[in-house]
Amino acid sequence: MVEFARYYIDLLRNFFINIGEFFGSIFQAFADFFVRNVGEYFNSFIRATSQFEILDWVMAFFVIVINLVFLVFLILKLYQWLSKYVRFMGREIEKDELLEEIAFLNQKTVELVDERNKILALKVSNLGLSPEEEEMTEEKILEDEIKAKEPSRFVKLITVDNEYKNRVTQIHMREEDMINLNEIVARFINFSANRLGLFYSRQIIAAFFAGMASSKTMILEGISGTGKTSLPYAMGKFFKNDAHIIAVQPSWRDRAEMMGYLNEFTKRFNETEFLEAIYETTYHNDINIIVLDEMNLARVEYYFAEFLSLLEMPDPEQWLVDVVPDEQPSDPEHMHRGKILLPQNVWFVGTANKDDSTFTITDKVYDRAIPIIINTKAEFIDAPETEGISITNDYLQELFNSALEENNLSLKAAKNLERLDKFITENFKVTFGNRIMKQIRTFVPVYVACGGSENEALDYMIARKIFRKFEGLNLPFLQREITDLSALLDHLFGKNSFVECHAFLDSIKKTF
Repeated sequence: MVEFARYYIDLLRNFFINIGEFFGSIFQAFADFFVRNVGEYFNSFIRATSQFEILDWVMAFFVIVINLVFLVFLILKLYQWLSKYVRFMGREIEKDELLEEIAFLNQKTVELVDERNKILALKVSNLGLSPEEEEMTEEKILEDEIKAKEPSRFVKLITVDNEYKNRVTQIHMREEDMINLNEIVARFINFSANRLGLFYSRQIIAAFFAGMASSKTMILEGISGTGKTSLPYAMGKFFKNDAHIIAVQPSWRDRAEMMGYLNEFTKRFNETEFLEAIYETTYHNDINIIVLDEMNLARVEYYFAEFLSLLEMPDPEQWLVDVVPDEQPSDPEHMHRGKILLPQNVWFVGTANKDDSTFTITDKVYDRAIPIIINTKAEFIDAPETEGISITNDYLQELFNSALEENNLSLKAAKNLERLDKFITENFKVTFGNRIMKQIRTFVPVYVACGGSENEALDYMIARKIFRKFEGLNLPFLQREITDLSALLDHLFGKNSFVECHAFLDSIKKTF
């Protein structure tokens, strides 16, 4: 045992001596290479220079310079390699630190989600909701939290949401406001004259309400200064819900100019005043009027085509206006899947002048809208003090439906219209069409309920919906047909009873 111990101690001593000699030899090699050998190189060079001639010195200079450059290059390369290695190691260390921090944050996120679920479960248990309602409530709370934190791409529409958030907009009608259409017309005329200094005839106002029953789109035409824009403005004041007046721009070429568009660069929607007006109507159950002022400064059938088709759909649940192709949690409250459901309580009223700066309104637009021509100012009315009216859309629709039941188009008038349609089709190649007949069957009863007569309503619609189409015909070759048409009107509806139609035909005859 003693002998082995001596052997093992000698082994360890020799081992460490060998290690010391190994490192000593390395240090000695470095010392020889960088100190003694360098000095020897200089000494040998000095000894050799004693025999150098001029050419030898020139060659020596160039060789020394080249060697020095090569040495500096090696040192720089070594420095670059070392720097890259240090940076690489630094990034690896930072990456490890970031991974550790991400793992820590993920753990905290899981803990916060668990805590939120516990709070939601406590709230739901206090409300006593079913499991399905609990899930919906959690989704609603989460959606509200996201909306509160995430900026929306619809700044103006979100502002509308905030304005109406804690505001009661549902109209509860008073007993004194529950009046019939005839009384509404009289009350508006007095209100407009007394409160606004605007004067309108009963015929124009009756036609306006009958137009509201017949179509969601109306066109007010006439010379400038006759109160075209003022009429829907006054209606808004009368119904205690101001009309939105949108100035149409000549640059409007498509719906994007009117509705706005999503900016792909900023990811924000460029909202227009028209889009904001439409969205605001979703918070109301009363009458909403949106005015397209000077609507024929641009081509109506270009920028408004979608709405013309949309409002023709028989199911109001299909009145969906496409705004964006996708849905985000921060989108406005009344926008679903990027669409806004157009409410039934909104009407579009366009004003139009006929001059060199405007475009001609096409038949596609005229056929779907109710045109109302205002070329003269009504006479002054000394009206009594009159207040506006608070009325819901449902109540107004009930008045329209009652008018259709009580003042349905008479059988005699319907047969006379068929004969008139047949004559016009055969001689002028113009027909009433199903859409126009449907409008007439709605317009006439409501016009009568507003205090007018059946013949007056028929005269109004035929002159503006049918005879207007004659403007595109070669009229000088239709003189006899026009004279026969005038005689037929007297025969069917009574002599000189159709004042508007006869006035139109007389104006045509003057152009011959």
